[in-house]
Amino acid sequence: MKSLAMTENWPVPTVAAAVVRADGTLAGSVGPTAHRFPLASVTKPLAAYAALVAYEEGAIELDEPAGPSGSTVRHLLAHTSGLAFDEPRVMAAPGERRIYSNAGFEALGDHIAKATEIPFPEYLRQAVLEPLGMASTTLDGSPAKDGVSTVNDLARFAAEVQAPRLLDPRTVLAAQTVVHPGLKGVLPGYGQQNPNDWGLGLEIRDTKSPHWTGSSSSPATFGHFGQSGTFLWVDPVAGAACVVLTDRDFGPWAIDAWPPFTDAVLAEIGSAR
Repeated sequence: MKSLAMTENWPVPTVAAAVVRADGTLAGSVGPTAHRFPLASVTKPLAAYAALVAYEEGAIELDEPAGPSGSTVRHLLAHTSGLAFDEPRVMAAPGERRIYSNAGFEALGDHIAKATEIPFPEYLRQAVLEPLGMASTTLDGSPAKDGVSTVNDLARFAAEVQAPRLLDPRTVLAAQTVVHPGLKGVLPGYGQQNPNDWGLGLEIRDTKSPHWTGSSSSPATFGHFGQSGTFLWVDPVAGAACVVLTDRDFGPWAIDAWPPFTDAVLAEIGSAR
């Protein structure tokens, strides 16, 4: 894919990227796709997928209590538990505000570990990473932000999300459907959004502006970006997903570079259909 060559002009030391079609085939890749990069918050979709496996296995229920008083697993996944960004401090009643929360995902990991009697990093490995052949992906710490992976591995995950084998497709559809519609909140790096829509561990693009995806990305686009300069989006309308990993922290360079890159990828995917 010619559009992937745009990454060569980015002001980053190292970048790797891949585009994965809805049928799981690779449309193209660029850079050292076997290089391991810190994922930062791109860890969250992996953790959320493990949570959904735990749900389908019967280890947890989405509406059982978890986190602060009145909160559930569903609240934690959708950033509506009321927990603060990076500490277990309650800032709102569950379901009232969209407060993006690393602490919420850490509470989720603790809850699953207790329910399964398996440390969460090990549960993630057994439930998601090993079955998908993601041998270069590890979690050594917080399920909110401490994953390390490669483009090759995340391309496998992007294929799974588009054509699920580990989960019932209806569960994955629910994960990419807005939970608690209409809530406003801050999208880190992009300010206040109204609404600030999220599914179960997945950010939903909807009509957010500004945004880290492209102007031509469909409202149904979902995924996540990370402060380590990483992102993964899936656009169901385009029938494709894109993984980008870099070793430069998110900042103005990414705000400028990512949307036109995504638009170029979507244009090339569209012209090839």
